[in-house]
Amino acid sequence: MKETIKNIKNSKSIKKANGLMAEFKKFITRGNVIDLSVGVIMGSAFGAIVTAFTNILLSLATWGVPGGLNGLVTVLPAANSSQISPLGKAYQVITTQQFVSGITIDGVTYNQSALSTLYTSIGGKYYYKGLAIINWGSIINAAISFVIIALVLFVVLKVYTSLRNLRAKRANAKLEAYYKEHPEARPQPEVKGPTEIDLLTSINESLKILAEKEAPKKE
Repeated sequence: MKETIKNIKNSKSIKKANGLMAEFKKFITRGNVIDLSVGVIMGSAFGAIVTAFTNILLSLATWGVPGGLNGLVTVLPAANSSQISPLGKAYQVITTQQFVSGITIDGVTYNQSALSTLYTSIGGKYYYKGLAIINWGSIINAAISFVIIALVLFVVLKVYTSLRNLRAKRANAKLEAYYKEHPEARPQPEVKGPTEIDLLTSINESLKILAEKEAPKKE
């Protein structure tokens, strides 16, 4: 008896598992899921093209700026001791040469490995990590990138819309030429019946007419 019940339970579990697998296969083979997957892959590939094109245009746009836009920063004054470099106020900002060759203060040499823990590179210079910095270059780069990407997408969508409209016009022209040769194939315009509002309006008018007719009789 116990073995029979166990076999029944096992068969129910197997059926449930098979049902779940069937639903999963149906889900992953649905047209919407496949279309969405293709769209995501194509979108990623197109995003790479737009990014590369944006980088080229961004390089051309900032080509004449010495040091590039990344060097446009504003260093705010230190508000507390944590914003002052351990090397001193004179070393809040150091050059690339100082970073590579190292800095010696009071007989203690800070090599490149030690300086990398204290400084971060922005536009060819190294700034102490505790500083409050306004990076105007990154803001301008982001704004230029946004404009370029928006322009590229606008042009692509404009071309796509134009091609789609042209294809639709050609299809309509071919269909109209076919209907001229075969008038009997042209679909007849659909005759729409009265809407609910029309019916209610008609009933309301009929009730008003009946009320006007019955009014003298009541007098």
